[in-house]
Amino acid sequence: MKKQDVDYTLYLVTDSRPEILRGRNICDVVEAALKGGVTCVQFRDKTSDTGELIRIARELHGITRRYNVPLLINDRVDVALAVGCEGCHVGQDDIKLEDARRLLGPDAIIGVSASTLEQAVEAYKGGADYLGIGAVYATPTKTNTKNILGPEGVRRVLKGLAGLRYSIPSVCIGGINTTNAQSVITESGGANFWLNGIAVVSVIMGADDPEQVANGLLELLGPVLPSKHATGAMKTLSTESDLRISNAIKAVHDTTPLSHNMTNLVVQNFAANVALAVGASPIMSNNGEEAADLAKLGGALVLNMGTVTPDSMRNYLAALEAYNGAERPVVFDPVGAGATSVRRSALKTILDHGYITVIKGNEGEITTVYNETSKSETTSQSVQQRGVDSTSVLSEEEKIRVVAGLATRFQNVVVMTGKTDYVSDGKSTYAIGNGHEYLGMVTGTGCVLGTTISAMVAANTKGDTVHTVIAGLLLFEIAAEVAAERPDVQGPGTFVPAFIDELARLRKLAAKGDSGWLERAEIRDLSKHE
Repeated sequence: MKKQDVDYTLYLVTDSRPEILRGRNICDVVEAALKGGVTCVQFRDKTSDTGELIRIARELHGITRRYNVPLLINDRVDVALAVGCEGCHVGQDDIKLEDARRLLGPDAIIGVSASTLEQAVEAYKGGADYLGIGAVYATPTKTNTKNILGPEGVRRVLKGLAGLRYSIPSVCIGGINTTNAQSVITESGGANFWLNGIAVVSVIMGADDPEQVANGLLELLGPVLPSKHATGAMKTLSTESDLRISNAIKAVHDTTPLSHNMTNLVVQNFAANVALAVGASPIMSNNGEEAADLAKLGGALVLNMGTVTPDSMRNYLAALEAYNGAERPVVFDPVGAGATSVRRSALKTILDHGYITVIKGNEGEITTVYNETSKSETTSQSVQQRGVDSTSVLSEEEKIRVVAGLATRFQNVVVMTGKTDYVSDGKSTYAIGNGHEYLGMVTGTGCVLGTTISAMVAANTKGDTVHTVIAGLLLFEIAAEVAAERPDVQGPGTFVPAFIDELARLRKLAAKGDSGWLERAEIRDLSKHE
């Protein structure tokens, strides 16, 4: 089997302890697991003598070859050589990677355990073929575990590798079972990183029916595992994309476009400060009579449906008509669109009155737009908003269908915000995984994202709108990540000023042609899935 053909989806590590095998033959247990769909097997036995290890390994290799699944030996390179199996796996305290490679040769599959980014980088640079990242949770199968990472720790390692643009197959290991397999994948990075599978021990080796458990685990992994089932693998940006995004931000810096915000009083100050930080010139005016003059100044309109009254609707429609007449961009935020019949009616009135360049909202809001403007098809979920809540009930498949369908319907760009953002112009659809939880703890961050996007589209009217919007999203959400990591940030209260600082700092870096911060970008191209 060639290295590039190895499937790490369900990686079984054996356990020979009597309390696990309970008198059963280890080879019988492994074969049952292979029948259930195990895709890779590691033979681990720290207590048997060399002769016994070789005997068992040979028998196991005969079985795994029948299923076209690689057999790797834990630590013991001599056993791997004697058996002639596909390779080995080494821990941090085992034989060194370079020695294992010298002995086994370039074609052998060699994996390395890593519990820190530094160890993962060292293994990558040393030529490891895959990583075993963990331990995720405490487990009795390995008593010398130095670090319990949790899903967030696995995410840090994967994200660090992605930031360095290092691509290497990876599995997570340690205490994974049928109750936590899905959450480990999604919380460790989901489809945003190169996590190719899970490594399990006791849940299969100790099962009464290993075949059934293996099959059940594969079914659980199907909806959440990026390596085989997700709609697009996480990609770092190319140099060309880096330049395009930096140039879009630089255009705002150089031209200081007007960002005309028609928004609620709660967020006006915040929105104005964010507009200044990203390089725009803000004006907060809810008076539709001013729009005709303001539209001539070369900016963009943010129409934020935070307040819906007969007067505000007249002003919204007057401003939309003015900016359409001047052929300037309009960003529409259907705030709380699904909360009341009044808002749903206002939504349809606005969309019927003029052209919207970008529609931006959370899942509930965008789903409401999709359902309220559709003559037939609706989503499979009914979303009733309490206000501006951003709960998630849709699968990724449904989110893709909604944003791409809406963008096609209105011939514009649609942004669905959330833990992962989805952006589409109907032809291309992308998922962006950046951001920080503090954004959800501060009033108005969704509104000011609209302000940021308005600055981008105002300064880049001749560019590719979907990528211009992505530039604004990445600037906004990477700034949030960087701000949250600052030592002076202790919570959402100290986050806001740091966030504004970082927006301004990253904008200035982009204006200078420094795109190093874009190494943090988590973006997937989902276009091929539509």
